[in-house]
Amino acid sequence: MFVDAPSLKGPVSITVAVVASRRVCRVSLASGIGSWPGTSVRSALHVVRELLGDHLPYLPELPARGPGGDMVGRTAGMLVDLHVDLQPVGWRLVDRPGKDAARTAAMLREDLDELAEAFDGYTGRLKLQVVGPWSLAADLWLNRGERAIVDEGACRDLVESLAEGVRTHVRTVRSLVPGAEIVLQVDEPSLPTVLAGRLPTASGFGRLPSLDPQVATAGLATVLRAHDGDTVVHCCAAEPPLPLLRAAEPTALSLDTSLLRPRTWEGVAVAVEDGIRLYAGAVPTDGSLTRAQDVAGRLVDAWRGIGMPLTRLADLVVTPACGLAGASPQLAAALQRSATEAAAELDERSQD
Repeated sequence: MFVDAPSLKGPVSITVAVVASRRVCRVSLASGIGSWPGTSVRSALHVVRELLGDHLPYLPELPARGPGGDMVGRTAGMLVDLHVDLQPVGWRLVDRPGKDAARTAAMLREDLDELAEAFDGYTGRLKLQVVGPWSLAADLWLNRGERAIVDEGACRDLVESLAEGVRTHVRTVRSLVPGAEIVLQVDEPSLPTVLAGRLPTASGFGRLPSLDPQVATAGLATVLRAHDGDTVVHCCAAEPPLPLLRAAEPTALSLDTSLLRPRTWEGVAVAVEDGIRLYAGAVPTDGSLTRAQDVAGRLVDAWRGIGMPLTRLADLVVTPACGLAGASPQLAAALQRSATEAAAELDERSQD
């Protein structure tokens, strides 16, 4: 069903050199998925930089602020020449911007102003998150009362608009934090549902047709190519469509490793051997497992189970299993701290 990654062409020696070059000088890092509890972006940025400043900090999303703070509304506000408003069913594509779009834009401006202050003088990696084209198309609605995903023309426009929005967003952040090396994370939580044809119709009595995997790959690749740096595709499903995700050519995959079955881990091994980095969502967000040794131990066991050498543990980025918006601020900080400690533990074990 899924499109596998395209074959590499050219001399084998060149291929080996390219893959090897991606593995040089890596150390285990920690990061987060993106969302954070509370309504103060200043406080969130302070905690994220304090805990992850030597790892991979990110611009947090604060859904508790309401419409426009949610991941779909925030990304929809970045679209170029496409506008949205908020309806009882959710965010809807409209002809001209209104008060909902203005509120969303104001939130993003506030976030970027606070980012510039919190990361003044910062040099290093900095992660930004956007919703991917197919999860966005599944959650945005057309004027006629159906999801945008059913309209091929609307989907094409959405992909191109999102790609341009990504370029603009990254350019803006680079101007505010000129020392930052931007990492773009594209969230696709709904992609497995869209591919399987499990997305409900507006009435709720039927299911929308499944999305052509080739179309899905092309659209995702277009958005990823809008950024000239490292890109991460985040999909937190138990069975993420790994061949399709690899074919879109991100530099990393972000997965909830607690959900992965042995067959899926085999697909992870293929991706890692292709030079794709794994962002391992290994820290449970319910607080049930916060000891770094336990988090790292589970990853080491899975790593050994797929036959990967321990030296490659240094390639991993450790994250919470999912976003932290539902946690208390204290628990969110503890989970991020656990991720940094687990990353340090993996570094040690990679030397064994």
